[in-house]
Amino acid sequence: MYDTSDKFDTLRTARAQALVRVSKPTFDLVSSGRLPKGDPLPVLRVAGVMAAKRTADLIPYCHPISVDHVKVEMERTDRGYLITTEVKAIAKTGVEMEALTAAGVAALTLYDMLKPVDDAIVIESVRLLEKTGGKSDFSDRFDPALRAAVLVLSDSVHAGKKEDRAGKVILEELKAHPVKVEHYEILPDEPAQIADRLRRYADEEKLDMVLTTGGTGTGSRDQAVEAARPLLDRELPGVMEAARAHGQRRTPYAMLSRGVAGFRHGTLIVTLPGSTRGARESVQGLFPALLHVFRVSKASFQHDGSARKTRRKGKS
Repeated sequence: MYDTSDKFDTLRTARAQALVRVSKPTFDLVSSGRLPKGDPLPVLRVAGVMAAKRTADLIPYCHPISVDHVKVEMERTDRGYLITTEVKAIAKTGVEMEALTAAGVAALTLYDMLKPVDDAIVIESVRLLEKTGGKSDFSDRFDPALRAAVLVLSDSVHAGKKEDRAGKVILEELKAHPVKVEHYEILPDEPAQIADRLRRYADEEKLDMVLTTGGTGTGSRDQAVEAARPLLDRELPGVMEAARAHGQRRTPYAMLSRGVAGFRHGTLIVTLPGSTRGARESVQGLFPALLHVFRVSKASFQHDGSARKTRRKGKS
């Protein structure tokens, strides 16, 4: 089964359709209510709902999910009966298989109810009409890619006593997004040095984004928040709230991170946890949705009278 543990919940929707072709006399029997097995519409509706809820029991690699809504409709067409299904759920994975299964089972139910009077029934198609709610729905594309820096904050890593893993995890995760990392650096837990580097990235190099890792915990040397917060001219509290909520569902220690996020002029600064796991889960919980902030703020932030468009081209 595909691992979805790194995904975040979103509202997932899907619509599917099945076409059941029947002979003309069958239309008349259905309309007149003279079928031996009764009115097929309420029966196939119940069958479709049950099928959507039991999809994981029928399709081996489907994840069991809590379905929030199932709708099954049937309409007559020139070629037969068109069955349309709609499924909604707040989940980590899509519900297209639930919608398709509902449509398929509803079509089979209609077939079963009509076969005593029609030996020419054909289930002509079962197809997906649309689906929404996956990561691709929240992915913004940027050309050229957003310019970024990854800053590792750790006394021991800077001194060569430990290998950096968290920073490299961030670099690896960012490869899946329209982000070009122009700087990867390691600094000690010294607030003055951290603040100086953040100012340079924002004020001089005008990067789009700086991700730091480390210094967000409760230790006496954890100074990333104290260095970054005074530099921000607009905080985005929901960013780290989302990162902590995502992490808290995976470890009870995520709540201990003091990370902050916000803009210094047009540069987004995000302070992530220093553990490898914390850094990875934070990036997975924030991206790609976090990048949408550059769409909505494109015309809002300026550097020395230069429009955001100039920053996007990498000019300073």
